[in-house]
Amino acid sequence: MHDEVRSGRPSLVNDLLRMVNGRVHDDRHFTISDLISRTLLYDIVSSHLGYRKVSGRWVPKMLTEEHKKQCVACALTFLMCYHKEGDDMLSHIVTEDETWVSHITPESKQQSLHWKNTGSPKRKKLKQTFSTRKIMCTVFWDRQGVL
Repeated sequence: MHDEVRSGRPSLVNDLLRMVNGRVHDDRHFTISDLISRTLLYDIVSSHLGYRKVSGRWVPKMLTEEHKKQCVACALTFLMCYHKEGDDMLSHIVTEDETWVSHITPESKQQSLHWKNTGSPKRKKLKQTFSTRKIMCTVFWDRQGVL
């Protein structure tokens, strides 16, 4: 087998290499952004090569195989109890959630916006920090509501 000579669209990479080589020979004092525009590179990467930019998926924590096995075992135990006791078992479940609450919440940038004209004096705003004094707020609830 062998390739026969044929006409067709020239390779994009070959065109790009010839263009860069010609620019380098014309002007040796160049920057990369002078050679190739960012939009051209973006077009090559996205349209011709088919790549797109995506962010990674956030997961709360990476579980080990042992942790995964424990989760499955707990779920199976829960399902067995539900199978034996039915809906009555659900009234024995208590759920908890907690969060830290600051004593003082600083004013946000959006909250500090105000109207002024050219003759108005400049408003001074001191930098605020979150209070170091915090309270742990914990809530427990069951099937009937908050306990």
